[in-house]
Amino acid sequence: MKASWYEKQGPARDVLVVGEMPDPIPAAGEVRIRIAASGVNPGDIKKREDAFGYGMPYPRVIPHSDGAGRVDQLGAGVPAEWMGRSVWCYGAQSYRPFGTAAEFTVVPVDQIARLPEGVAMEQGACLGIPGITAHRAVHVAGSVNGGTVLVQGAAGSVGVCAVQLARLAGARVIGTVRSPSDQVTARNAGAHEVLISDKELSSRVRALAPDGIDHIVEVAFGANIEANIELLKQGGSIASYATDNAAPKIPFWQMVFKNIRAFFLGSDDFPKEAKLGATRDLNAALEAGWPGFEIGERIPLADIARAHELAEHPVRRGRVVVVL
Repeated sequence: MKASWYEKQGPARDVLVVGEMPDPIPAAGEVRIRIAASGVNPGDIKKREDAFGYGMPYPRVIPHSDGAGRVDQLGAGVPAEWMGRSVWCYGAQSYRPFGTAAEFTVVPVDQIARLPEGVAMEQGACLGIPGITAHRAVHVAGSVNGGTVLVQGAAGSVGVCAVQLARLAGARVIGTVRSPSDQVTARNAGAHEVLISDKELSSRVRALAPDGIDHIVEVAFGANIEANIELLKQGGSIASYATDNAAPKIPFWQMVFKNIRAFFLGSDDFPKEAKLGATRDLNAALEAGWPGFEIGERIPLADIARAHELAEHPVRRGRVVVVL
């Protein structure tokens, strides 16, 4: 099969190789997918750069955890109904060496979901990490039905999913974005109100939710923690999946007096049932008419280094997808 891999970490053009590898064979409980599209996520880039200092987990890594394609081989014990089905997958390179930047990938059957009819492969390739992270961020503290949810960074990949999933779950959703050009993205995702993140943000949120916010989905924990604690109701909650500051200070006593619950989310290690629930709700959202992601770049596998560079330094709006 054609594949891309790296055997050392560093800049995309220095370490990513495109060549041929043996076709993988699914073991018991696994499926093989002929990949049509492979999503590029920030986590894939961080692994390739060794941003967290963990080093090479395997001698050779095929990058990308998310992808979409058609099941073409079944391992022992996998129901025959999966054969030939269009699917999206997640976690292909989570605690495994070989991800979706290849003509074929092999994953456990629990890590695939059917691709709803009429949904493009490129959309399926983008769902895994951001969609499952967003679902956990929305639901980790309990039901949001009837509550008010603030989604910080509502135009980002996780943010748009969180907006849609919170609305699907019955919440009133307020989204924040960095620029006016991002407002339409958050509104298309289903936000009831969209606000610009500026010095007046807190006062605007309070005007919309004078009784306070029930739950916050946060992309920049360090930058926003003080304002978030001010905005949350007594017993409110915050779920964060990223931060601008790796060692932020927190307003401890204000959090104590308000009985704030804080959740820190790493998608690779979510409970299995949480991941399965996310796949069901994401598919339900797509089937109900959610348009999903804006696709900004479609890059062939042969030019995967450029795909990584565009994901790091975008030149246009939308997700970067490697197509095969």
